[in-house]
Amino acid sequence: MFDNKLQSKIPAGPLAEKWTRHKSDIKVVSPANKRKLEIIVIGTGLGGASAAASLGELGYNVKIFCISDSPRRAHSIAAQGGINAAKNYQNDNDSVYRLFYDTIKGGDYRSREANVYRLAEVSPLIIDQCVAQGVPFAREYGGLLSNRSFGGAQVSRTFYARGQTGQQLLLGAYAALNRQIAEGKVKSYHRHEMLDLVMIDGKAKGIIARNLETGELERHGAHAVVIASGGYGNVFFLSTNAMNSNVSAAIQCYRHGAFFANPCFAQIHPTCIPVHGDQQSKLTLMSESLRNDGRIWVPKKLEDVEKLRKKQLKPSQISEDDRDYYLERRYPAFGNLVPRDVASRAAKERCDAGYGVNETGLAVFLDFSTAIDRLGKKVIAERYGNLFQMYEKITDVNPYEEPMQIYPAIHYTMGGIWVDYNLMTTIPGLYAIGEANFSDHGGNRLGASALMQGLADGYFVLPYTIGDYLSKEIQTPKTDIKDKAFDEAEKQVKEKIDKIFNVKGKQPVDAIHKKLGRVMWEYVGMARNDKGLRKALDLIEEIRREFWSDVLVPGENTEFNQELEKAVRLADFIETGKLMALDALNRRESCGGHFREEMQTEDGETRRDDRNFMYVSAWEYQGEGKDPLLHREPLIYESVRVSTRNYKD
Repeated sequence: MFDNKLQSKIPAGPLAEKWTRHKSDIKVVSPANKRKLEIIVIGTGLGGASAAASLGELGYNVKIFCISDSPRRAHSIAAQGGINAAKNYQNDNDSVYRLFYDTIKGGDYRSREANVYRLAEVSPLIIDQCVAQGVPFAREYGGLLSNRSFGGAQVSRTFYARGQTGQQLLLGAYAALNRQIAEGKVKSYHRHEMLDLVMIDGKAKGIIARNLETGELERHGAHAVVIASGGYGNVFFLSTNAMNSNVSAAIQCYRHGAFFANPCFAQIHPTCIPVHGDQQSKLTLMSESLRNDGRIWVPKKLEDVEKLRKKQLKPSQISEDDRDYYLERRYPAFGNLVPRDVASRAAKERCDAGYGVNETGLAVFLDFSTAIDRLGKKVIAERYGNLFQMYEKITDVNPYEEPMQIYPAIHYTMGGIWVDYNLMTTIPGLYAIGEANFSDHGGNRLGASALMQGLADGYFVLPYTIGDYLSKEIQTPKTDIKDKAFDEAEKQVKEKIDKIFNVKGKQPVDAIHKKLGRVMWEYVGMARNDKGLRKALDLIEEIRREFWSDVLVPGENTEFNQELEKAVRLADFIETGKLMALDALNRRESCGGHFREEMQTEDGETRRDDRNFMYVSAWEYQGEGKDPLLHREPLIYESVRVSTRNYKD
């Protein structure tokens, strides 16, 4: 069942000692030799910015690439609620092991044990690093850092800066990155997009990038390449991701032999502002931190639902006795703080049963009236004021007076490029960090863990592990961008761009992308089944043919052209959608965000099949028009007892 192509390189020894022993065993590069080596980093979010800053500080020569006009616009800025760390500042019995266990359990036992423990182990260092950078974390009256609760945990371990945590952390990493740019150790390329990976002698040696302002193709060589380009949630078109977020860098690596792991594991976030129209281009996320003090409910009576939809009744006019706080009812131990996948499915179940509270029937309430009565409006405003302002600006509803409306939406992707313990892919010299890799979250990511992984990988893991590879490259000369491998890669990129541009069809890129998104949401979204997944594969193939025969890209292909940018990315999203549907069809079990309707308990919870599916699915590209080849990495738990997730008691 399992093959030896996937060498995870997990160190031997007790779980709590693996990372320390591994750092002692792997090779290092001397300061003088670091100056000889070049590293390319793709992406300037928390993972990419922290990695580039750290590698530059160590003495490597770094090039970092950003598709936006500034690294500050990376999508990490949108993460609002907080960042987890096992500091136990609240003295509520938190620990490294408890954070590790909650993360493994939250991911429904589909993540790699050693990687998750390392993540929990280095988490306290992240907070110290960010405080030293001046990140304005919330503090208690006495000056100590404050913590709040998040889904999937029964302790308070989430550090936060009001509802702007991602922004503040990114500004800290950006400041560190700017220092290295000023020192000359990092060279930043804004408005550049990686369109191909260049390999020489089987190793990652550079990229072909497109200058998005001029349309020119550029060659960049290095001794190693780091992918920190985020996830692939925009395959659904409507998601909480920034509209520029895309999968293209990862898919180019996949086409060159980097295995793509667990693509079907996409996260549905439970607290998104509901879809409001056919012309909407993205969705707005309300921070999960709101579930600390907000209570989620729908009316108990269908007649109240009808009155709400017809605007004959305000939510605040429905009495307590007529409200169904369904998460508190179904999961008394965790209540409103169940993990995201559990909360999302519960909302879908209530709406499917007819209790959705808006005109479309696809919304539930997130209510702060109880918290305001208990704590006062001033305290709630101090904790969540900017989020409340954002909600009111979008919906024209004052959430201090009436409850918010929320509904699940595509958010984060747990799948990504397969990496070993060192964060290296199946291509030597190619690394993937943050959301771009698969390693830490399994079937579902707990809230406030994305920022933790991005900064852990960038500040405290990759700077150590990349040296083990580069120690063998110090005699390798600077990569020659005139090598024939660069010639061939640039030629293929140009041919692809020309092919897309020369279709000259009738359908705008967004029109085709919306079709793909509807197929993905309908058949590869919150609930999946065999028949629907097979239909999705057929429909995705139809969309692929439609794209290559009828897409319209106006303008020129050798200049600034955002429609061309979107078209190139859509071609990669179509391939990713097929990969997700194939993986979901193969995984005949329910776990985390992957919910197969055929595999559920009597009360609608996920039913895993540990005997047949306790593995990482890693897909190998086999060529244009061919189905990928599945490889399996077994998941072995030495320190955790695998059990059915229970958030009820």
